[in-house]
Amino acid sequence: MPQDYVQARDWYRKAADQGDIFAQNNLGGLYAKGQGVPQDYAQARDWYRKAAEQGDAEAQYNLGTLYAKVHGVPKDYVQAHMWYNLAAAQGQEKAAKIEINWQKI
Repeated sequence: MPQDYVQARDWYRKAADQGDIFAQNNLGGLYAKGQGVPQDYAQARDWYRKAAEQGDAEAQYNLGTLYAKVHGVPKDYVQAHMWYNLAAAQGQEKAAKIEINWQKI
């Protein structure tokens, strides 16, 4: 693992434990991608959720993506749709542009 990701993980974790939503979302991203930590979608979900429930649009989008792509969570398109809509309502561009054909997922 590149040292930069390990250091990022350590700093994000410290800030995330203090409730920083930017750090929580980014820590979720490290777990989702396996950067500086072993890939663990359940951990990614937990960190994304902490930030998403505090209103972070990027974390809401990321959490919706986990549910849409069934990474570390049970298949739940209602949850995916909800999180995408919450993110889109805040102007998160990727979520606002998403047009999922739910039949094909």
